[in-house]
Amino acid sequence: MLNIEHTDDVVRFRIRVQPRASKNEVSGVYQDMLKLRLTAPPVDGEANKACVEFFANRLSVPKKNVKLVAGFKGRTKTLEIKGVSAADIRGLTE
Repeated sequence: MLNIEHTDDVVRFRIRVQPRASKNEVSGVYQDMLKLRLTAPPVDGEANKACVEFFANRLSVPKKNVKLVAGFKGRTKTLEIKGVSAADIRGLTE
């Protein structure tokens, strides 16, 4: 089950990133995290930038509302997104 923390107007959740995938997509839930496939390589922060852009575009929020708060160099990352609900995040898996 996906673990999402919701406080005020910010949601916080963890993702598992698979870089160098064939396309950018949410491919389901891995343990308690959202599984995200990205075409970007894990070099020079490119996958991190692609992650922020992906969620901003998919959830229709500005990039400044999507914040990577942990996991800058690993596959497991923690994101905070302002202006969306936990239901919006869960809806990404459908």
